Amino acid sequence: MAGGPREVLTLQLGHFAGFVGAHWWNQQDAALCRPTDAKEPPGELCPDVLYRTGRTLHGQETYTPRLILMDLKGSLSSLKQEGGLYKDKQLDAAIAWQGKLTTHKEEIYPKNPYLQDLLSAEGVLNSDGIWRVKSIPNGKGPPPFTTATTPKPVLPTEGSIRVWSDFLRVHLHPRSICMIQKYNHDGEAGRLEAFGQGESILKEPKYLEELEDRLHFYVEECDYLQGFQILCDLHNGFSGVGAKAAELLQDEYSGRGIITWGLLPGPYCLGEPQKNIYRLLNTAFGLVHLSAHSSLVCPLSLGGSLGLQPEPPVNFPHLQYDAALPFHCGAILATALDTVTVPYRLCSSPVSMVHLADMLNFSGKKVVTAGATIPFPLVPSQSLPDTLMQLGEATPWTPLSACGDPSGTCCFAQSVVLRGLDRACHTSQLTPGTPLPSPLHACTTGEEVLAQYLQQQQPRVRSSSHLLLTPCKVVPPYPYLFSSSFSQQGLVLDGPPTGAAVESIPVLGALCSSSSLNRALGDLAKDLARLDLRRWASFMDAGVEQDDLEETLQELRSLAQCYQSGDSLMD
Repeated sequence: MAGGPREVLTLQLGHFAGFVGAHWWNQQDAALCRPTDAKEPPGELCPDVLYRTGRTLHGQETYTPRLILMDLKGSLSSLKQEGGLYKDKQLDAAIAWQGKLTTHKEEIYPKNPYLQDLLSAEGVLNSDGIWRVKSIPNGKGPPPFTTATTPKPVLPTEGSIRVWSDFLRVHLHPRSICMIQKYNHDGEAGRLEAFGQGESILKEPKYLEELEDRLHFYVEECDYLQGFQILCDLHNGFSGVGAKAAELLQDEYSGRGIITWGLLPGPYCLGEPQKNIYRLLNTAFGLVHLSAHSSLVCPLSLGGSLGLQPEPPVNFPHLQYDAALPFHCGAILATALDTVTVPYRLCSSPVSMVHLADMLNFSGKKVVTAGATIPFPLVPSQSLPDTLMQLGEATPWTPLSACGDPSGTCCFAQSVVLRGLDRACHTSQLTPGTPLPSPLHACTTGEEVLAQYLQQQQPRVRSSSHLLLTPCKVVPPYPYLFSSSFSQQGLVLDGPPTGAAVESIPVLGALCSSSSLNRALGDLAKDLARLDLRRWASFMDAGVEQDDLEETLQELRSLAQCYQSGDSLMD
């Protein structure tokens, strides 16, 4: 990459963001641990965009996420706030024996069996009390897979997953985790429930200075910082934390890209009216304030609606998942995220975060929708043109932004990524002289096939597309969600099931500036306007004034109007 990698700093705010983030980092880690017989060529995606190198106190090189995460007291389980990679266990032991306290924190939260198995595979505690990490190949990531010597790993079960740290397999830097001690993760009291509470956290000098200190630490070591990606809970008080964090980034790092992924767990619970109302209020305030301070905002959810109207979760033809499990929902959203963020993580000719946002957010349209086909259903005997023809004229991806059915809506601009297809199937392999089933079969490159398909689907839309050989990794602890009709490489079997677990999949992902947001944001505003706030005074007591509510309602209506289908991108 000319001039070095264009670094990105990730902020991960909230507990559901933790589930999505843990899967996201696990997938990055799996991509670093490429098998020795990997078919895909190295070098399509640059891990240095997301990771940083460092050294432990004992001089061992490390490779950790460039990450700041914030969560509540009680959310880490057995994971230590300072991480385990840089700890000096000799020093810990000395301090423990000199003082009166001899308790061991790990006894409070027993380590998940999966993580115990992981640590035994990645390092060893020496007799001198020092944790030795196994060698890092080429300075990047854990050791490569060696099928001859690696024992079958313990797989995490849904029942063993309480919090996101129960299945995070990536070592974090000591400056990554920032705990908010004044609010509790568990229990009914002391919860971070309202937007105003979240805003007030980063108005307190203690937490503001801690965040600024960590920002400066990571930013100052970057040579070509392109921007920040924020993974933020929208449904709880972390929407306020995210809004203040985005405002801080906009003020201090003007000109850098800020792309915010507003995360919502599964559908509403009909029996919990207060949680549903708070979710509505937090989502509305969060979207308005985040769009004011971000280059681009994208809601991500497997639910069918941003508002109060109950809608079933989205359906994937080839996945079987439980929408009530954050472990499942987080995995699917992380897979989509790993695909749609490809443009600004490429080694060759990357699209910067700022340019990606500029392409999608014209005319005030700072909110975009996401969609993905997981897995992309390619049969080994077929070509890409064959598969795209079979998809027909319908929208080829499942919507992932809780904006309802996209049928009948129009798209103003889109960024599309298709990854994980072998080069041999990119173009038609018909015998010369055979009549061509479609214009796609006449294309000479896979990139041309994808671009022409998108042009046929949306003729007047500004489209950017990328085609990669690199698949998306879905090795454990990724949950097994796939039907038995898929091969180990995620291709549709044209014979009986082999019984082999799916390890990687092709994925089609898209970011769209869509007229579906006109309806979704408009419905959100209508739900907000119908609320009798006298019944929900506790939300206002958290630091939000009546004037703030009226202003948010007006901003939401204005934002919705930006996406009226009469708008046209083309002159």
